[in-house]
Amino acid sequence: MIILHYISVKTGQREDLIDITDHIRGLVAQYGADKRACIVYVPHTTAAVTINENADPDVKRDILYGLDLIVPATSRYRHLEGNSPAHIKASLMGASQYILIDNGKLVLGTWQGIYLAEFDGPRTRKVVVQLI
Repeated sequence: MIILHYISVKTGQREDLIDITDHIRGLVAQYGADKRACIVYVPHTTAAVTINENADPDVKRDILYGLDLIVPATSRYRHLEGNSPAHIKASLMGASQYILIDNGKLVLGTWQGIYLAEFDGPRTRKVVVQLI
């Protein structure tokens, strides 16, 4: 059986990386004993999901800083809502991650965490988790 679960995440800043690893681990612990994979997906055009280091908070800051260098806040954007950088950053990061499950646990590296990437907040975001 495939399990589909929704998580609601309130973001507090215009841009942020919110660690949702514990939420995902909790779902895997609750439903994933016989599952082999987990898909984490955000159905938003100005948010994304990524996996990266969750030990040093400077990594989050550096990722956001690096994205600002690649996609500046102001340019000749034409989108009327004024959030074109958010759309571009979300596209660069991606809307989903596929994570393996082994013996009922996420297969993540020692320092890896799963992040909701907010680029147009603050908002309440939906994260969809599918256990396969």
